[in-house]
Amino acid sequence: MALTLTTQVISNELAEALMAGAAAKAEAMGVPMCIAIVDPAGVLVQFKRMDRAPLLSVGIAQDKAYTAVSFGMPSHEWHDFIKNDPPLLHGIVHTPRLVVFGGGYPVKVDGAVVGGIGVSGGHYSHDMEVAQAALAAAGLAG
Repeated sequence: MALTLTTQVISNELAEALMAGAAAKAEAMGVPMCIAIVDPAGVLVQFKRMDRAPLLSVGIAQDKAYTAVSFGMPSHEWHDFIKNDPPLLHGIVHTPRLVVFGGGYPVKVDGAVVGGIGVSGGHYSHDMEVAQAALAAAGLAG
C-alpha cells in the first residue's frame, strides 16, 4: 500500500514562458486577455490581466485553467463529452468552476499534467489560439 504520491508541479520558469507566449499572441491579435496558470491542485501560480481586458474574464480565465487541470483535458472537449448525455448536460454544467468552452488547456510535461492554462478575453476561439501559442512558445504541444 502506497502511503504517499509524488506529483510533478509546474515551475515558475515554465509558467513565465507560457505567460510570455500567451501575452505576445494576444498583443499580436490586438485582443486584451486575462491569462491564468495553475498548478495540479488548481491553485494560481501566475496571473495577468492585460490592460483593458474584460473584468468578467478574470474569473473565467482562472476557471478555464482549473477545468483543464482537473481532468487533464482541454475545456472545449467538455462540450462534446456532455452534449448527448442529458444527465451530464443538465447537471454537470452547474458545477462551480467548470467551463465547457475553449480557452483552457492542461500543461503536460513528458505526459504528466503539471498545471493548466486558461485564457479569456475574446471569443473562445481567440482564447484557444492564445493558449495554444503559449504552449508552443514553451515547447509544449497543445
